[in-house]
Amino acid sequence: MGRSMTKPVLDVQGLTVRLPAGADRVNAVENVSFAVAPGEIVCVVGESGSGKSVTAHAVMGLLPPGQLTATAGRILLEGDDLLQKSPAEMRRIRGDRISMIFQEPMTALNPVMQVGDQIAEVLDIHTKLNERERRQRVLDVMQSVHLPEPERLIDVYPHQLSGGQRQRIMIAAALVLDPVLLIADEPTTALDVTTQAQILDLIRRLQQERGLAVILITHDMGVIAEMTDDVVVMYLGHEVEKGPVDAIFHAPRHPYTRSLLRSIPSVLAEPRARLATIAGSIPHPYARPPGCPFHPRCPDYIRGVCEKSFPAEVAIGERHDVACHLYTTGAAAAA
Repeated sequence: MGRSMTKPVLDVQGLTVRLPAGADRVNAVENVSFAVAPGEIVCVVGESGSGKSVTAHAVMGLLPPGQLTATAGRILLEGDDLLQKSPAEMRRIRGDRISMIFQEPMTALNPVMQVGDQIAEVLDIHTKLNERERRQRVLDVMQSVHLPEPERLIDVYPHQLSGGQRQRIMIAAALVLDPVLLIADEPTTALDVTTQAQILDLIRRLQQERGLAVILITHDMGVIAEMTDDVVVMYLGHEVEKGPVDAIFHAPRHPYTRSLLRSIPSVLAEPRARLATIAGSIPHPYARPPGCPFHPRCPDYIRGVCEKSFPAEVAIGERHDVACHLYTTGAAAAA
């Protein structure tokens, strides 16, 4: 869906999250901004360590105390700044207005608690439904996420389910109160390819049916081409490129985005063709390179420029922005 004049459900403005580092200023996320409209999916993509999950946990109010602290910016949920909410207020918002699907169902689900009771926990906290009404609501949401025989599965334990069924339980728990925003953090981790496709199709269908605003977090560019409306590319806590999915896929501007796209396996490749990789690895935030953090790995590195400062964000198309010295120095044409 293209972005309309509809007011965004979520508007993240200049979010900065700091790591504890004594007198040093070390940020896990720095000056990140994006918005999600009703009925829209925005994908936040990047390698592990790029700050995707930290951003999601900041939105949820789940940053671990004493380890990560939001120090700047605003997170507006339907106009309310979540960074100004107390822990008690955030507990009332989580599960009701915002929900999250976590990466590992076997870690997120309680192994000694029946799955129906785990879905019903949200109802216990946020509603005054009686036991019969709660059970019916749980059965309804289990059916909506295509779990077979919900009357039987409601009373089983997580280890009795397949990986795909456990993930559907997580989705059911996230949607049981009809939130306005759903965050899916690597929702297909450790699932086989067929089950991955089924889970992504389910999220897309539920998003369309319910008019949900969705943030999809992934390291895999290959899963988002048919899933998302807008893409935010992050590297080491910075957003380096963002824009509509067609622009990101067909006219990527940042060297990191291009590298991510080249690493997608292609069915057209020669049988023994070597898969493209990105040289080096993403550094730890405490060992962040000066200037543009991608410059030590960048194929288009401009010596004497890229290591000096982080580049300003430049608008290069409708809602398509990039933070790269190629576009501040006039070197883009030669890259």
